[in-house]
Amino acid sequence: MTADVLILFAVALAAGMLAFYIPNVSKGFYKLALVFAGAYLFSITIIHVLPELFHDAVNPGLLGIFTLGGFFLQQGLEFASQGVEHGHIHVHDHAHRHRESSAVLVVAALSLHSLLEGGMLNQSAMTDGNSSQTLLLGILIHKAPEAFALMSVLVCELEKKRRAFLYLMVFAMATPAGILLGNYLTINAWLSSESYMLLVALVSGNFLHISTTIVFESSADHTFNARKMGVAMGAAALAVIAEILM
Repeated sequence: MTADVLILFAVALAAGMLAFYIPNVSKGFYKLALVFAGAYLFSITIIHVLPELFHDAVNPGLLGIFTLGGFFLQQGLEFASQGVEHGHIHVHDHAHRHRESSAVLVVAALSLHSLLEGGMLNQSAMTDGNSSQTLLLGILIHKAPEAFALMSVLVCELEKKRRAFLYLMVFAMATPAGILLGNYLTINAWLSSESYMLLVALVSGNFLHISTTIVFESSADHTFNARKMGVAMGAAALAVIAEILM
């Protein structure tokens, strides 16, 4: 549990800090990285999270409603986050910088999503260690480009890099905080197994929205791109292998 918390924090922080030093990363490389992350996240949601969720469900219809609700909740969060969770990097001229309140909305939306992720990962770690590692890997692969995109937006919108770094710290701590909060609620019997399943359904809907948006928006006008298709299939194959071996 402690190792997961530290790894999640370190990966988000390190990936965000890269935006300070690699502000002009190759757009082509970045899009391929996003396609890989999106395809992997989509794959583990389909072959791992959802089957496990519905396998012993007492009320699968309610879980389906919460999954659908999570999908549209992510759509709402995207309005506040400017699409950073699936890799959008918005560049503005200095004269058109957004107000700091815009940056606060971005960080708040992404942190809420990350907090929910942490809550789900905590319960998975408690019930099945191998299952936890598959899910942890998926979140890590998704978290790195998300943090990089977030810091790119913050550096663009805020006058001071120190303030942008503080916001990055808040975001990096969100998923670990979700793990610790979920652990506390479970130990104190405030988070029942039924409530946890509804939380997983909600976050699964988030994952489906983020991952499909990444894949669909990775090509201009949704034209076929053999390289991106190959990367997506490779990510899906890795997810299947991880599911079999773990």
